[in-house]
Amino acid sequence: MKARPLTLAACVLALFVRLGPAVAADAPLPPVEPIAALDVPRYMGTWYEIARYPNWFQKKCVGDSRADYSLLERGEVRVLNRCREADGSVSEAVGVARQIGGADSPRLEVRFAPAWLSFLPIVWGDYWVLDLDPDYRLVAVGEPSREYLWVLSRTPTVEARAYAELLERLAARGFDVGRLVRGEQGGGG
Repeated sequence: MKARPLTLAACVLALFVRLGPAVAADAPLPPVEPIAALDVPRYMGTWYEIARYPNWFQKKCVGDSRADYSLLERGEVRVLNRCREADGSVSEAVGVARQIGGADSPRLEVRFAPAWLSFLPIVWGDYWVLDLDPDYRLVAVGEPSREYLWVLSRTPTVEARAYAELLERLAARGFDVGRLVRGEQGGGG
């Protein structure tokens, strides 16, 4: 069979298919939007880290990362983050989170600096609930710049299908899911 020369339309289509993703990557991303509403008391409890974007404050964590949330009397949330380091020791960070907006706002801010510094806006970091299943079992949290992202679960492991579907939703919203590093659970701590 003799090869046919490519038509101009076929060449343009081939070029678009080849360069399309690169051009699309340069397009501005839509603003990050959290879920519509969050039932904060229902959100309390233990969440295991399934995956995260690498970040400087967890660089020593090698596994068993989790967050424990509990309501405080003034309506704030106590945050206890734990992880296992390479030498087997457990690292802990205690902080406070507060809702921004109404009682069902999925936008929170978290602070790990001392309380006497809480008047400084720089000590507060955004903690937005970006995706949450109806049973409050699997969640993605991050912030508006897409610099930070965590996938958390009520259990140390997640069903592969639920995780893949969450990653699809995050990717559709402009998150680079290829940057996610899977967490290791089950080593103690």
